[in-house]
Amino acid sequence: MSLVVAVDEEYIFEGKIAISQTNLEGNITFVNRKFCEISGYNVDELIGNSHGIVEHPGNKNLSFEKIYESVKSNKVWSGTLKNLRKDGRYYWIDMEIIPIIDEEGQITGYISVSKPSHRKNINDYEKSNQ
Repeated sequence: MSLVVAVDEEYIFEGKIAISQTNLEGNITFVNRKFCEISGYNVDELIGNSHGIVEHPGNKNLSFEKIYESVKSNKVWSGTLKNLRKDGRYYWIDMEIIPIIDEEGQITGYISVSKPSHRKNINDYEKSNQ
């Protein structure tokens, strides 16, 4: 996959929730249509790739690797993220990541639910990311 160059232009979305699912390594195993619409990628481009494919290079204090370290301990992670679309534009999401636990109590993957970010959350994120 070629490298996406970030541009300083926001992609604003509304409406439905974006959902993605990953395996234990953080590779995408499922995305809904809204996730594809927001990220600019089609399903085939996303499945099997690291969730980091949408990570914005401007995220100084937070990375998907740090997030996964948190949820590996059976905890739900929630926060605001600046992500990168395939066309280089960025978008803001409020995301929650939940571990998927099997009958034996073992984590088998993760599901993330994302919605458009509230302006206050974006402002808080930008202050902490300076």
